[in-house]
Amino acid sequence: MTISAAAAAKGGNLSVLERFEPVIGIEVHVELATESKIFCGCSTAFGAAPNTHVCPVCLGMPGVLPVLNRRVIDYALRAALALGCRITPVSQFARKNYFYPDLPKGYQITQYERSLAYDGSLSIEADLGARDVRIARINIEEEAAKSFHVDEAGSDGFSLIDFNRSGVPLIEIVSEPDLRSPEEARAYLTKLRNVILYTGVSDCKMQEGSFRFDVNVSLRQRGSAEYGNLVEIKNLNSFRSAARALEHEIARQAAELTAGRRIPRETRTWDEANGRTVSMRSKEESMDYRYFPEPDLVLLRVDDDWLAKVKAEMPVLPDGRRTQLMQEYGLSDYLAGVLVADLAMGQYFDATVEALVSKAAKDAQGGVVDGVARGQIGVMAANWVTGDVAAMANAAGLDFANLPLTPAGLADLLGLVRAGKISGKMAKELLPEVWASGKTASLLVQEKGLAQVSDEGQIAAIVAQVLAANAEAVESYLAGKDRALGFLVGQVMKASRGKANPAMANQLVLAELARRQES
Repeated sequence: MTISAAAAAKGGNLSVLERFEPVIGIEVHVELATESKIFCGCSTAFGAAPNTHVCPVCLGMPGVLPVLNRRVIDYALRAALALGCRITPVSQFARKNYFYPDLPKGYQITQYERSLAYDGSLSIEADLGARDVRIARINIEEEAAKSFHVDEAGSDGFSLIDFNRSGVPLIEIVSEPDLRSPEEARAYLTKLRNVILYTGVSDCKMQEGSFRFDVNVSLRQRGSAEYGNLVEIKNLNSFRSAARALEHEIARQAAELTAGRRIPRETRTWDEANGRTVSMRSKEESMDYRYFPEPDLVLLRVDDDWLAKVKAEMPVLPDGRRTQLMQEYGLSDYLAGVLVADLAMGQYFDATVEALVSKAAKDAQGGVVDGVARGQIGVMAANWVTGDVAAMANAAGLDFANLPLTPAGLADLLGLVRAGKISGKMAKELLPEVWASGKTASLLVQEKGLAQVSDEGQIAAIVAQVLAANAEAVESYLAGKDRALGFLVGQVMKASRGKANPAMANQLVLAELARRQES
């Protein structure tokens, strides 16, 4: 765990990290990707003109009643099962009462004492090793509206409210305070987001507010079972900012405790520009919200048949997918892990493999690609997708869902390599042009006359010319200096302008040198 210089203060003969242990829990809010809101038929589409996806229900008008969207429950159940949670057979909605302009009814419909799901876990691995982080509960709730604070020159400023977001369905995923470092918190958030993405219940776009989180942190004496006073940190918009905020807050609390001061329970905001947390208000307790059962909604009953239907629709999750990739293609744990960590990259890989397999099947006898060939295709595609293609995507600031190079385009390029029509080196040189031009590799090879030469007679003639022109290197090899072989093969490739089949060139140079050695 990285701690800023402020945390290097000493207390007695022990450093603060030896004296105090961070205790961290995280609350994550995930917007569900339903087409309509939780209690009405208004659209949940992001980016519409302000206050156009609204109706009397999501505007909190008097006399209207909420009607629960069944798809919301399906999605919430899927997320809960993905996190190994127990499902509450009969759960209940509650009113969470507080006044804020973005809450049109003056209360939020959520769950409190009887959550939809509880007692789950998520395995992570970070700086302190492997750990199972317990999931305390998953609540279903409605989203609030969005506030826009406007500061104008010469005025005190004003605020505007967009109610399009009001009533968008959420799940609140609350962890137990099982995390012990900023890096563990980052690992937890990264893994959780990936699992939710794999379930398909949310797009988890942090820039659109679909995946938001608050972190809670306190310090306690090492070896103590008693928790310190909890501090909640809000306004975190990235995993990096969460880790930085925790580093700062741990250092701040450690300095306060070392000086003999008490840490108050409070809510603080993260000031990204200045790299510090700032006090907002004292921390609310549950009694402050005056929870009581929602009288306009009946109890939510999830029977065995409903749960069985959701289980039958569950997709393969990241850990299972990682095992699949290693077993099906023989990928290394590292390669499989990289592909699984980015859902869009994994989908791009799958599409590339299928395009390559389809191409190979057309060339294979009987149209069948055996397991060995499929494994070779998988390894080849994985290396290219996680290597060259990922590097170009990062440089362009693009994710794998929006690349100019389609999986079919990459498969066309790799298919030329597999067929021996171009070398791997030539494929790497062609990749940027295929990426930028939109032309297929096959077309570029044809236009530029780059097809690999695999005719033994042609390459043998080049080998003879190269050996004749490099007598000193030939003598060096014959004298036992094997390094000369690489030089001679390189000269053959240069003389052929990179078109010679490298394996064949190496084989023919070796054969001719062996013949000369015998004579």
